[in-house]
Amino acid sequence: MHVLKTATLVGVLMIVTTIGRSEPLKLRVAYVVPVTNLASILSARDGISRHSGKSYVLEVFRYQGSTQQITALATGDLDIALLGFTSLPLAIENAGMTDLRAVVGEIRDGTPGYYSNEFAVLADGPVRRVEDLKGKVLATNAIGAAVDIGVRAMLKRHGLEDKRDYTVIEAPFPTMRAMLGEKKADLVPNIPPFSLHPDMVKIARTLFTQADGIGLGELGIWVARTGFIQSNRAALLDFLEDYLRAVRFYTDPANQKEAVAIAAGFTKLPPTAFETWLFTRKDYFRDPNGMIDVKALQLTFDVQKDLGFLKTNIDAQRYVDLSLIEEAGKRLK
Repeated sequence: MHVLKTATLVGVLMIVTTIGRSEPLKLRVAYVVPVTNLASILSARDGISRHSGKSYVLEVFRYQGSTQQITALATGDLDIALLGFTSLPLAIENAGMTDLRAVVGEIRDGTPGYYSNEFAVLADGPVRRVEDLKGKVLATNAIGAAVDIGVRAMLKRHGLEDKRDYTVIEAPFPTMRAMLGEKKADLVPNIPPFSLHPDMVKIARTLFTQADGIGLGELGIWVARTGFIQSNRAALLDFLEDYLRAVRFYTDPANQKEAVAIAAGFTKLPPTAFETWLFTRKDYFRDPNGMIDVKALQLTFDVQKDLGFLKTNIDAQRYVDLSLIEEAGKRLK
């Protein structure tokens, strides 16, 4: 009888302990561009994701763009989306997701001394200045995307309006070299790694950059819903601490060779595809503290309103919450 009571007591204690032990948070995070978006290679090197498997388990999902991510956030199939200065306000205005909060700034276009999206014309062609684009065909990856807003803003500053003065067509980034070379478009967005192809370098000339059109642009922002943040704050802090550790590793010049090897291994491309630009000043700026330039974000919202892509004035500050990344950063000091 005594043995039975003891066994029963041990069983009860085991059940209580099991109930009290929380499982790691399954954290579903989106990315779009392999390697450029660090979620894709966050755990590629030992020693960076120190909390992985303990307080959280990372699951990464690649999306072609922002629209699908907004839907996944709405249905609860995604926890952290990678949006940008064009898609965040659309999610707020069109999808009514006023509970979205931008918690991390991952990549920024146009930071002085770093890369900004380029817009190219034929080096030996007739277009020498922005005004020469009147009556021409412009290519973009998607209407309303970041590069699309950048080019429209630049042309508007020079007195050119869509449909009245120029035509816009859509094409995937990998086809831009052919579009320009075959004269199907007079101006194309020209971004890495496509801008670095020897054939593109041979035929193209940069007419202006996205920074020339709109200034700083928050191209990659990590966004989550307030309910998810509140319910999982402790695990998110651990995750963001690991994220900051990854940013600082990959952007350290001393680690560039190893970072290139990781990128090559992940994408199955040769190291030469990355070694001249990845995680250098020829790449987008990545804030080592994961901060968002809220003033710049507001300015890009205003540009979109001016161009007719937004119907209302949206206060960027209302939808930014940097408390998590700030707290995570303090752990690394």
